[in-house]
Amino acid sequence: NKLGGVIALVMSIAILFILPILHVNKSQGLQFYPLNQILFWYMVIIIILLTWIGARPVESPFILTGQILTVLYFSYYILNPMISKFWDKFLN
Repeated sequence: NKLGGVIALVMSIAILFILPILHVNKSQGLQFYPLNQILFWYMVIIIILLTWIGARPVESPFILTGQILTVLYFSYYILNPMISKFWDKFLN
C-alpha cells in the first residue's frame, strides 16, 4: 500500500520535529533515567535493522520483519515519555 508507506514516512519525520515540544522531563539528560538508557539503545538497534531491511528485496520474510520493526520504532516514542514520567514520580 503506497499511501500507507507515504504516511509512515511523513510521520517518522514529523515525530522528530514534535519530540522537542513534548519533552517535559525534570532532568535534561538520560543519566538519571536508566530505563530510558536501555530504550535508547533499543532504538539504535531498531534504526539499524530498519536501514538493513530497507535494502532487502520486497519478499515474504522481509515484509513482515519491516512491519514489526516499524511498529517497534513508533512504540519507542510512546514508551519513552511514559517511562520518564513514571521514573520522575518514582524518584519523588
